Amino acid sequence: MERYIAFDIGDRRIGVAVSDPFNSYALPSSTYVRTGFSRDIPALVAMIKEKGATQIVCGLPVNADGTPSVQTEKTERFICALEEATGLKIFREDERYTSLAAHEQLYEGGKRAKEHKKYVDALAAASILDSFLAKLKKQGEKS
Repeated sequence: MERYIAFDIGDRRIGVAVSDPFNSYALPSSTYVRTGFSRDIPALVAMIKEKGATQIVCGLPVNADGTPSVQTEKTERFICALEEATGLKIFREDERYTSLAAHEQLYEGGKRAKEHKKYVDALAAASILDSFLAKLKKQGEKS
């Protein structure tokens, strides 16, 4: 059975989420603090193995109108390096507004702004994965 892991790739941190055993929903997992491209890729590969993931989903940041941005290009380079390191095709999922939604969720949960850094990236990754899993489910219902 497939197990999905999702990454919300930022310049300083990478949010991590994993699917439940039935791929019904995403669970925020952790936030990886980046230490340099050459160390980040092996660290994520180890995380993928540790979580038993067989499929990878990465958030792709684009402008509000859907066009690529400078951040899109940086993220694509990272995704390509991760694909090469894992030998897996990585699914890209539009991540527009996921961080904003994660911040709102934290405010509603009573977390102060200072505390958000610990949680926001993993919540954004979970949002990315939930969106991807919902599309998979919809495709499965059509076939």
